[in-house]
Amino acid sequence: MKFIDILRDHLDAFNQTYEGQITASMRQAINAMLSCRSHSQRASHWACQGCTHTADFPLSCGHRSCPQCQYNTTADWLAKQQAKLLPVDYFMVTFTLPYELRVMARYQPEALYPAMFAVAASVLKDFALNSPKLAGDIGFTGVLHTHSRRRELHPHIHFIIPAGSFNKSQKQWKKNKGKYLFNAFNLANVWRARLLEHLAKLNLTLPTSLPKKWVVDCLHVGKGLPALQYLSRYLYRGVLADKNIKSHVDNNVSFEYEDSQTKSTKVRTLPAIEFLWLILQHVLPKGLRRVRDYGLLRGNAKKLRLQIQLMLAVAGAVFPIIPEIKRRLATRCCPCCQQPMRFMGIVKRPTNLRLIT
Repeated sequence: MKFIDILRDHLDAFNQTYEGQITASMRQAINAMLSCRSHSQRASHWACQGCTHTADFPLSCGHRSCPQCQYNTTADWLAKQQAKLLPVDYFMVTFTLPYELRVMARYQPEALYPAMFAVAASVLKDFALNSPKLAGDIGFTGVLHTHSRRRELHPHIHFIIPAGSFNKSQKQWKKNKGKYLFNAFNLANVWRARLLEHLAKLNLTLPTSLPKKWVVDCLHVGKGLPALQYLSRYLYRGVLADKNIKSHVDNNVSFEYEDSQTKSTKVRTLPAIEFLWLILQHVLPKGLRRVRDYGLLRGNAKKLRLQIQLMLAVAGAVFPIIPEIKRRLATRCCPCCQQPMRFMGIVKRPTNLRLIT
């Protein structure tokens, strides 16, 4: 059961139902997914090593919302993040957008999501500088998730943070002790005040009624690798894997998800058109980065990171054994003689792709 097949079957009805709400980014994602591995303008050319048989195979679309693409992109990101891991405890801090502002996420994501990143990062940096246990620069990686487990619109940013800081003047790494990093209620109060102030400066219209209490979670997660693997799950391959779609019967689609409270697996069933909207509403505007590194984990801090890792190694810290992430190489088997085929290059091919406008 594939999302793309459901999209293809119900495209006309979906366009008619949501005509005024489909954004340019959604249309681009739909066109890319409809062409994925079937109607692309380019193809990979293969030749058999045992006989004269050759064949062309349409390329994947490569769109980050496509559930059957971007496996290697996800693996590459995870490998880069693993290289930054430190032998310390990690925390995950999650900043959640309140329900009343989600309409802004639907209609003004280009302004709202970068604001969420900027404000949340400033809050974490200031809390670290003012913390008696840290009092220095920290590093963290933020990943934007726009959905709940039921795939409703529920924007929030997860930050994975190694529990320690670096003092530039003393050139010293300071380890955070214990399973406490920051007070979540204080984080929430500052997050609320700063984000509302930031949005007002952008001249965005805010709802007349907003909750006084916002939600920020600050959890000790142990080592960093499991948290990174969790964050990588929805980075580049859409918000719902094809394996989670269980049935498509009588114009209804059922998919499974894990309940956040009971941790049990549940099944949700929706009319196919509503299901398509549920998933496609999470397509991000073109160029908007879903994942960002800050402080000691930013790209141009590699030299400093290596110095910190050396300090920790000299101090006797044991670095975790990280499993190597291997790329899966594409392979083809000749239908004539069953011998392996060799990739020869990319060629252009004519298409009769049906696009939406």
